[in-house]
Amino acid sequence: MITTWCSSPASRWDSSKASALTDLSAFPITKKWAARHPERIQLYSLTTPNGIKVSVMLEETGLPYEPHLVSFDTNDQMSPEFLSLNPNNKIPAILDPNGPDGRPLALFESGAILIYLAEKSGQFMPRDPARRYETIQWLMFQMGGVGPMFGQVGFFTKFAGKEYQDKRPRDRYVAESQRLLGVLNQRLAHRAWIMGDDYTIADMAVFPWVRTLFGFYEAADLVGAANFPHVTRALGTFLARAAVAKGIDIPKRN
Repeated sequence: MITTWCSSPASRWDSSKASALTDLSAFPITKKWAARHPERIQLYSLTTPNGIKVSVMLEETGLPYEPHLVSFDTNDQMSPEFLSLNPNNKIPAILDPNGPDGRPLALFESGAILIYLAEKSGQFMPRDPARRYETIQWLMFQMGGVGPMFGQVGFFTKFAGKEYQDKRPRDRYVAESQRLLGVLNQRLAHRAWIMGDDYTIADMAVFPWVRTLFGFYEAADLVGAANFPHVTRALGTFLARAAVAKGIDIPKRN
């Protein structure tokens, strides 16, 4: 049997351990991003697909948190303070003052954060062990395939790569993105969500990337979005959720 330190919904989150006197001064990141509410989860992020995953999850669970903008425009992610929390200089990262056993926990990698928040809140992760691992399987599908491949398409359609005359690199990533969309479309053909009727962290991981591929990267026609109707249907349902609508704009840019 899989156990967690908190298997109850966020509405039962033990706030007795979260005091206004919480001291996070031992963490250098708080020197650059001061915690006005140190008793809350501190979120260091930006509204990229990986960042949106976690802000949506926090909104969905109702766990108290305080967002901080990590601006790529000013290379915040390369600052010593940020690197002290995430040496891989990527967003998002969190600092939870009330981690396992009531001790502060610093965590990076969006997939790991989603699993952590699911276990902390007791939400959006099946309790059945087999289905739990199946959910993690689809989370890894996003982490290992969807994110890297869709991101490469974005590089070759939205950023510097679009100037390359040789389109073979772009076409390689487009083809792989189409394959991944096909896998996802088949999975969703007879399901509301990736895991069926249950909305989980797998959906929160995948659909911010689909949204960005079709929207911000302007690659919907390039990858043939119309050929994946179950994906586009589920994406619309995802975007209609109130927590998603809020989470995609957190943290707000200055």
